[in-house]
Amino acid sequence: MAAAGIDQAGASMWGGGASPYAISSKKLGMWLFIVSDALTFGTLLIAYSYVRVASEDWPTPFHFWPSIIVASIMTFCLLSSSITMVMAVAAAKEGKVSSAVRWIWFTILAGVLFLILHANEWRQLIHEGMRPFENPWGAPLFGGTFFALTGLHMLHVTIGVIVLGIMAAGFKKGRYPADYVEISGLYWHFVDLVWMFIFPLVYLLSVDMG
Repeated sequence: MAAAGIDQAGASMWGGGASPYAISSKKLGMWLFIVSDALTFGTLLIAYSYVRVASEDWPTPFHFWPSIIVASIMTFCLLSSSITMVMAVAAAKEGKVSSAVRWIWFTILAGVLFLILHANEWRQLIHEGMRPFENPWGAPLFGGTFFALTGLHMLHVTIGVIVLGIMAAGFKKGRYPADYVEISGLYWHFVDLVWMFIFPLVYLLSVDMG
């Protein structure tokens, strides 16, 4: 009798055609991607930390002005974009299409500003002589680790901006449900979180105090 009750409860929860998890397959896939991508960034951050500690002449090329100020503005852009993304997801779940699309575009704008500032920083560093395996300030591996970390992160931000643009257009036309906005928001929050590790480790610890 008890076994029949358990079987009946299990059948009501999962009839074989629905997901046995309390999460959609697409959201689960995004979480799995985030975990795997976190391992990639974690490995790069650990490698950067090891090379930094092992090098006696690790360079400190960043001055408080303009490098750290600009990097702080970049950080503000990403932190602000996380807030606007939260607002977009909340509006999407409430069925406020125009409001959700507007918040998504604010998020995109913040991401584009971040990319412009970062690209300009790369341009200046390259102009000063920094290359993937050489730089005029000290340990040559600084260039390789800096470009690898920040370049991979810029790629993720670029992909996020493109995805959010597609999401804004599609959600406005009713092609995508609110869950898709939330899933894209998970990716964007992850990208923002990664920068919260890169900013202090790469920039704040490499300030020229002279």
